[in-house]
Amino acid sequence: MLESFIEWVEIAIRGHIYVCMRKTNLQAAQLKLSDFQDKSLLILDDDDPLRGRLSRAMEKKGFVVKEAKSVAEGLDIVRKSPPNFAVVDLRLEDGNGLDVIKELSKNKSDSRIVMLTGYGNLPTAVAAVKAGAIDYIAKPVDADDVESALLASPESKAKPPENPMSADRVKWEHIHRVFELCNRNVSETARRLKMHRRTLQRILSKRSPR
Repeated sequence: MLESFIEWVEIAIRGHIYVCMRKTNLQAAQLKLSDFQDKSLLILDDDDPLRGRLSRAMEKKGFVVKEAKSVAEGLDIVRKSPPNFAVVDLRLEDGNGLDVIKELSKNKSDSRIVMLTGYGNLPTAVAAVKAGAIDYIAKPVDADDVESALLASPESKAKPPENPMSADRVKWEHIHRVFELCNRNVSETARRLKMHRRTLQRILSKRSPR
């Protein structure tokens, strides 16, 4: 449990940096689409108007767009013809966009993937980065945001955040992540974290520390 927690903290810090880049509008070094021979882009989102608008905008920027609105459609595309770029929504009607990210990363390890979601929280961002995404953007987004994320240079790094998470906040996030993975079952979460049930309930009832 301690080793998994340390691993999660390391990934959490990495994920936190991606989110901080977006929130603080830091200017990361950008690649150019012309640097890539393969300009194929998968846009996976079950919001038809959003997907349509984003697809048209990205096509105007030079991407060759394929659209999908379900996990099943997305998996079919990444297995038959893995795109070089992908924009994937987290929550879809038939499942979780993380499944598509994992499959694409397995089939094309150098693909550049950005996750979109209306549910902005650190555990989700961490899961997306760990699955293979290079960035995480909370909705609403525009085409310029997506293009910047997809073409960010791998060597570019965000500056350390001015107000990084405290150790108490990292612990709180970890406990809530396990709680969600246990389907919000307090007894099962307490067992896995080796905590007393009442202690866990007190932590869950409190607001997140700064």
